[in-house]
Amino acid sequence: MAMQGPRRVLSLLLMLSGLVSAGAEAANGSQSDKSIAYRWVDEQGVVHYGDRIPPQYAEKERTILNSQGVEVGRLDAQKTPEQMAAEARARDEVLKQKQHDSFLVTTYTSVKDIEALRDVRLDQLQGQRVAAEQYVDNLRSRLTTLQTRARLFRPYSERPNPHKMPDDLAEDLIRTLNELRTQSNVLLARNEEVAALRAQFQMDIERYRELHDAHARH
Repeated sequence: MAMQGPRRVLSLLLMLSGLVSAGAEAANGSQSDKSIAYRWVDEQGVVHYGDRIPPQYAEKERTILNSQGVEVGRLDAQKTPEQMAAEARARDEVLKQKQHDSFLVTTYTSVKDIEALRDVRLDQLQGQRVAAEQYVDNLRSRLTTLQTRARLFRPYSERPNPHKMPDDLAEDLIRTLNELRTQSNVLLARNEEVAALRAQFQMDIERYRELHDAHARH
């Protein structure tokens, strides 16, 4: 029973010590919260400081400072839809490049493999281009023949009192002219495809060399 007194005193001292520590931590926490400040810039470029950010600047970039005025954080400005769309496109481009790099290093064993596939694809396009050229030449010859016949009739004939052009000739003339325009555009597209294919394979060759050299260095 004699030991109960000192034990009670010790217990009370521990409780008081805990309360004092908790109170000090709460006070420090409150003081720490109040010591946080923000820095922002207005439309005129003037720098402002404060413990609260005005609503009109809440979406702009701002800096968090501690009690000593040292930067401890930064809140980025809210991005516009255009900026977010641009970032999304940039991420897509990076992903596509990574996927294409993986395709290059897993598909080809050397630059010669890429060149061999390029030559096969170019031969295919060249065959299509030759066929388109022949078709265009035939259409031009047919159009020349139809135009020669059309000069015998109104309104192209220079003879007195020429006959009206037959409907079937006029329709054939218009149809051939339209087809010639269409196939000329097709031929132009074939030429552009050949140029684009050459450029794409050349970029693949250069990129493959970069990836191969980087892998060799490591």
